[in-house]
Amino acid sequence: MTDKEGTSAGLSIVIPALNEAASLRELLPELKQRFPSAEILVVDDGSTDDTATLRKELDVRCIRHPYNMGNGAAVKDGARHARGETLVFMDADGQHLPEHVEHLLERFHTEDLDMLVGARNSAGQAGLLRGLGNRIFNLLASWMTGHRVLDLTSGLRVVRADRFREFLHLLPNGFSYPTTSTMAFFRSGYSVAYEPVDVRARTGTSHLNIWREGLRFLLIIFKIGTLYSPLKLFAPLSLVLFVAASVWYAYTLLTEGRFTNMSALLYTTSLLTFMIGLVSEQITTLMFAHRNYERRD
Repeated sequence: MTDKEGTSAGLSIVIPALNEAASLRELLPELKQRFPSAEILVVDDGSTDDTATLRKELDVRCIRHPYNMGNGAAVKDGARHARGETLVFMDADGQHLPEHVEHLLERFHTEDLDMLVGARNSAGQAGLLRGLGNRIFNLLASWMTGHRVLDLTSGLRVVRADRFREFLHLLPNGFSYPTTSTMAFFRSGYSVAYEPVDVRARTGTSHLNIWREGLRFLLIIFKIGTLYSPLKLFAPLSLVLFVAASVWYAYTLLTEGRFTNMSALLYTTSLLTFMIGLVSEQITTLMFAHRNYERRD
């Protein structure tokens, strides 16, 4: 919601930035005009351009890192220092517009959500290869969380500050904070929704290495998935091993008339994998039960 309706009090807009002075020069005045009561917090992640000078000119609050610590580190630092009860995270590259923030805030407060993500369409993806990768990640994350994930890597989102800070210890220092926070919210039973947004072409070049970060995104999906629902990973893996053992046993029985050591190994591994997943699931359940008990106290 907008300041015209008196709803941006208690709002902090956190913008991690690395050498994005060109786009910030246009974005920051627009945000200040549209949300005069909101705290606008730029986290300068070791920029070498005139970002520091720009924020002084525009009288915007800024946290400056002495060197490049990573996008996730900037987001975590911004979340720790932000004063608002509602946090908006948006990229500094010019893709996200102030009207996007306005639309997200209207729905966020109307529906009383815990997280609302700006979901880009196919035209908003940076290249065909990255768009294809994001679709694959969305499908994997949907399977791991049991909820439909429309845009796992979007940097535009509105969250409740207290909810988001619960997961700061899980967030990586690199470019994967959207992935981790989205899956953590889903698996914790917090309400998450998506709002379609049409983003502009970014200003400047991307700091993202698609191959390195793509592998990192994949690892994070499994890391968070196994942290919150271990059987989602261990049960299918156990089933694959059991099927492989059965196929090998059938083959050796028909060709050699015996039960081989390889079949025994595969069956044993299948059973152990399932038991590890079961124990992990119980540990996760106890962990969350303890956390919920502490929150009630």
